[in-house]
Amino acid sequence: MDELDGNGAAGLLQEVFGAAMTVAVATCASCGSAAQPGESVLYAGGPGTVIRCRTCAGVLVVITGCGAGTAST
Repeated sequence: MDELDGNGAAGLLQEVFGAAMTVAVATCASCGSAAQPGESVLYAGGPGTVIRCRTCAGVLVVITGCGAGTAST
């Protein structure tokens, strides 16, 4: 799977959270690093989209499509 810049998920994050998330700051539960989504690593395709911490590769967000719409964890 290709590694992309986290900005590639801007539209999908807006669809899930209902607001522009490009200026939000996420804190990694694994290493404590805090950064905007655009600074993270995005893996799109397959069964879903995974956004990982650029510092430690910990999972920040997983988004998958389902029959009723889109779900995130």
